[in-house]
Amino acid sequence: MEWRHKPPSERKDPMPVVTVLQGPRTPELKRELVQRVTDAFVDSLGVPAESVQVWIQETPPESWAVGGTLTADK
Repeated sequence: MEWRHKPPSERKDPMPVVTVLQGPRTPELKRELVQRVTDAFVDSLGVPAESVQVWIQETPPESWAVGGTLTADK
């Protein structure tokens, strides 16, 4: 495998970690989101895809509110 930059084990830069806070989504949508977020870091920072971590935290509609109203009640 050819690296555009040093492999993560030889880099001094911290690896990118992205946290996505969202309501529940299907696995298919999460796969696409993770790929696009990873691609954005690879394209903009020049880091290897293997160094990008994406954490998805899902909150159910009854546990999150906007403007004083639960999103489950909208």
